[in-house]
Amino acid sequence: MNHPLWLAGFRPFFALACLSGLSLPVLWALMFAGVIEAPLAAFTAIQWHAHEMFFGFGWAMLGGFLLTSTKNWVKIRGYHGGALAFLAAAWCFDRIGMGFGADWPRPLFLLSNLLFLASIVAMLLWTLLRHRASDGYRRDNLYFLVLLPLFLPAKLLLLDGLRGEAGELMALGLFRLAFLIMLERTVTEFMRGVFKAQILRHPLLDNAIKLLALALVFAGFLPPALSAGLAALLALLLLGRFAFWQPRLAFSRLDVGVMHLGYLAIAAQLLVVAFELAARSVWVGSVSIHLFTFGAMGIIVPAMIVRISKGHTGRKVAFEAADKAVLWLMIAALALRVLAPQLFPAAYLAWIGLAAAGWFAAFALLAWRVIPFLLAPRIDGREH
Repeated sequence: MNHPLWLAGFRPFFALACLSGLSLPVLWALMFAGVIEAPLAAFTAIQWHAHEMFFGFGWAMLGGFLLTSTKNWVKIRGYHGGALAFLAAAWCFDRIGMGFGADWPRPLFLLSNLLFLASIVAMLLWTLLRHRASDGYRRDNLYFLVLLPLFLPAKLLLLDGLRGEAGELMALGLFRLAFLIMLERTVTEFMRGVFKAQILRHPLLDNAIKLLALALVFAGFLPPALSAGLAALLALLLLGRFAFWQPRLAFSRLDVGVMHLGYLAIAAQLLVVAFELAARSVWVGSVSIHLFTFGAMGIIVPAMIVRISKGHTGRKVAFEAADKAVLWLMIAALALRVLAPQLFPAAYLAWIGLAAAGWFAAFALLAWRVIPFLLAPRIDGREH
């Protein structure tokens, strides 16, 4: 297990994130259009789509990020070699089970469905708890100690015939909290490093935002009026803080501006949730879900993959023309999936196809750019 692919967590899982990012949305668009059949299973095609985007693509990205960042937070070598190979195989086993496990015995399907997530959550928790004394983000990482185990019930609920919507909202809420934690840290560092600028960070405000986000993890079990109020309050706090995050300066550079754009997408998603719950109506095309998946995950993740894949392989962290093209493609996909259906709802099927094509193009280009870095040794001579 000395191949460079198994030297650090971001290497195999960012490769899997690229490959699943370019394939899963296209598969869904073909299923939605009736070109191919959805997997035959106890769950619906929509549940399959939500599960694969959150627990397939989403956890390939989040797993790669956390396996790499946690070792840096607590200053240890981190998981590598056989441990990473096992996790990658378990992730692939989950995809196989979701696609072809309808006729499997129930225990075998559950094994395929839970092996990866249970294993990586346990490994991440072990790292954070065992080395808590040396954790540079000890207080903030309390939220990871809470949210990581909650992904397991969210996964099971999402595929439940009666509580699938609650599971989907729980998964979205957990990813939203994880992204807010990551954005607090990365935007602060990028604004300081790129522009020598300080942005507003206050413990009371930051913790209020994270606590509200944690409460909204359970939105599917709360009264609609309470969920609407919490979502509106969190959105207002996020927008209030955003005003002091120097957006005009950030938007002068695409690689930094996309982090601010993803942050705004989270705030917009919360406002849409609050409106829909209060008005008891839903906008065309599951806008609240896709504002997050396209606007936050779709735009922030490629930028993060470029940065980490270059920086942690000894390369200069610079966004070249092809890297910027990836980000513009994802911004276009966001507009096609969220805005276009509101303006021309009769062409809804076409918008889904075009948005999926945008994901494919962006992640195919991203894979072409970064997978060679992930498969090769560091260029600066260091091992990992």
